[in-house]
Amino acid sequence: MGRIVVISTGGTIASRWQGSGFAADADGNEVIATAPLPEDMTVEVVDLFSVNSPRLTTAHQLTLLRTVHEVLADPGVDGIVVTHGTDTLEESAFLVDLHHHDPRPVVFTGSQRPMGTADGDGPGNLYDALLTAATTRGLGVLIAFAGRVHAARGTVKTQAVDLDAFADPSRELLGKVGFGKVTLLRSPRRPAALPLPAMPELPPRVDVVMHHADADPVLLNAAVEAGARGIVLIGTGAGNATPEIVEAVRAAVARGVLVALTTRVMAGPVTEIYTHGGAVDLVAAGAVPTGTLRAGQARIAVLSALLATDDTAEQARILRESLTPAGPVLVEA
Repeated sequence: MGRIVVISTGGTIASRWQGSGFAADADGNEVIATAPLPEDMTVEVVDLFSVNSPRLTTAHQLTLLRTVHEVLADPGVDGIVVTHGTDTLEESAFLVDLHHHDPRPVVFTGSQRPMGTADGDGPGNLYDALLTAATTRGLGVLIAFAGRVHAARGTVKTQAVDLDAFADPSRELLGKVGFGKVTLLRSPRRPAALPLPAMPELPPRVDVVMHHADADPVLLNAAVEAGARGIVLIGTGAGNATPEIVEAVRAAVARGVLVALTTRVMAGPVTEIYTHGGAVDLVAAGAVPTGTLRAGQARIAVLSALLATDDTAEQARILRESLTPAGPVLVEA
C-alpha cells in the first residue's frame, strides 16, 4: 500500500466534549488510533493545528497548502490524507487543488460525528481516505466521505448534520469505496496548476455579498470601502442582480477590485441570459462568471488570483483560466 502522510488540522473528527459542546482538541496520532489501517501501509502524522474549521483563516489554509508541497517534496511519499473540519473543507481542498501539480493524491476527509461516539463516522472515513490515497493517481485533490469519492473542484457540503455530507450538485459522482476497493466512475477535468504563492504578511481581503429581493449596493460598496481586493457576488438564478448593483460592480472593477459572479442556486452554471441587471450586464461591467463553482470555492479562486500577481488585468486572466478545466486527466491505477 505504500507510505501515506496524514496532515491533521482538527475538526469534528478530532473533537471531544468540552462541557457545553464539542471542539477539536485531539492530535493526529489520537485520530489515527481510532481507525483500522489498510494492510501493508505505513502511516506518518503531521500535526499542523487542531481547530474547529469555522475558525480557519487564510493564513491557516496557506500554511496547509505549503505543508502539502513540503511533504510531497519527499519522493518516498505515496500520498497524503488531510483530516479537516467539514464546515470549510470544500474551501481548503479547492485551494490545494488549484496549486496541485503532482500525480500523487491529496485526499481530504473528516467526520460529522465526534471521535469516540459509538456511531461515529470518522474511523470509516479515514480508512477510505487512506485507501484512496494509496490506490489512485493523477486525479488531483479528492474528498473521501461516507463511502464516496469526490473531486475537490465543485464539491460542497450539502448536509448540515447527516453523514453523507458532500456532493457536487452539478456533476456525477467521481467514485465509490467499498469492500476494500476504490471504484472510479469518471475522470475529473482540471486546469493547469497555479504556482505556489508566497506567504503574505497580510492576506488580501476577499468578501462575499449575496443578492436578494430588496437588495441594494450598500454591502458591496461597504466591502470596497473596507479594503476588499476581491468580491464574490452571489446572484439569483443564473447569476442575476439589479442595475444598481451592476453600477456598483462597474465602479469596484474600475478601482481594481476583482469581482467574481456566482449564484445562490444549488446546481447549474452561471449563464449570461438576462439584462436589466442580469448576468449579461454584470459580466459586461467586469464581473467574472464562475461556472458551477459556488461562493466558498469562488472566493478561493479569487484569493489565488490575487496572490499570484498585483496586476489587475493579469488577476482577471488567471481567475478565468482557473475556472476553465482542461481535458480529462489521465487516471493511473
